Amino acid sequence: MSLELRDRPHHFVDTAPFDPGRTEPVGAESSAVDRASSWRLTWWKFRKHRVAVAAGLILIAFYALIPFVEVIAPYNPAKRHGDYLYAPPQSIHFFHEGRFVGPYTHPYHFTFNIETFHRDYTVDRSKVQPLRFFCRDEGYSFWGLVDTDWHLVCPPKDGTMFLLGTDRLGRDLLSRIITGTRISLTVGLVGIAVSFTLGLFFGGLAGYLGGWVDNVIQRLIEILRSLPELPLWLALSAALPPNWSPILVFFGITLILGLLDWPGLARAVRSKLLALREEDYVRAAELMGASKTRIIARHLIPNFMSHLIASATLSIPSMILGETALSFLGLGLRPPVTSWGVLLNEAQNLAAVQLHPWLLAPILPVVIVVLAFNFLGDGLRDAADPYH
Repeated sequence: MSLELRDRPHHFVDTAPFDPGRTEPVGAESSAVDRASSWRLTWWKFRKHRVAVAAGLILIAFYALIPFVEVIAPYNPAKRHGDYLYAPPQSIHFFHEGRFVGPYTHPYHFTFNIETFHRDYTVDRSKVQPLRFFCRDEGYSFWGLVDTDWHLVCPPKDGTMFLLGTDRLGRDLLSRIITGTRISLTVGLVGIAVSFTLGLFFGGLAGYLGGWVDNVIQRLIEILRSLPELPLWLALSAALPPNWSPILVFFGITLILGLLDWPGLARAVRSKLLALREEDYVRAAELMGASKTRIIARHLIPNFMSHLIASATLSIPSMILGETALSFLGLGLRPPVTSWGVLLNEAQNLAAVQLHPWLLAPILPVVIVVLAFNFLGDGLRDAADPYH
């Protein structure tokens, strides 16, 4: 054997199964990574981001709640309990006098305080009111199609279950928050669909075509961005006819939020396309006869998908907060529509909040959803570049 052959390094094939968690795959693992699609690589990297995965599960739980709010809510959100105005939250207990009896509540008794002119509630701990599950109670129209009366959980027979208390009209706050989830979370999805459609369309045209098309779109973006956002929101929301139905008001608010949110995305898309359109693969696609629409949609936009994902996950909570702010100020959605912003509108009375702090409970789902979207956006942004 010659000296040259003897000094060559030996090559071995690693027979261990592929572990996507390894950052420097070798041998057989390298070929597995090379064969994996970009979506698979993104998933492998995303699932290592535990905070983002947890945030994604929380959002899935919230959005899975939307189709079944009537089933999950223990009360009709518009039902008034005249004997329980501003009732404090009730606690759920499992043991009574050392004996396990399952989830139950204690009944309320109130006396009217002549000195403070408020109701003083006391809990009667001698009585047990067991909760009911998978039960029949108040009827409702499921999605306006089927009349039924099935509920996941029902209040006790001849008892109450106000886990988050009641408002000034005696309406159960928990049921109203659950019902408001449908409107508040849907606003973000519909609004981002409008915003992304406009942003990708105008940004793609400006960045790829350039010339007078770019100049016209840039001047339009500059005009829109020069307008103060919050006063413009307020002005457009106040311009909605007061005799519109709740559905029309909902779509009007969603359209306003979407139309005012697209310029930032369009400018980001334009700047990225200006850099990418000179790449060799774009020239190759043009020489092969690919249309401008195909080049933008199949070759350019996927190359900065991480930025688009981050923008989407950050824009959805901003739209949720926008609807909440407008409804809180009385210029957004209005009763009988129930949303988190409409519920927070009742917290404008500082005296009521001081005496009945549970009226601020609708702010909790807002904070949880916004934080979850931010954490999810961070994880998706990092995972969208699996090779880095």
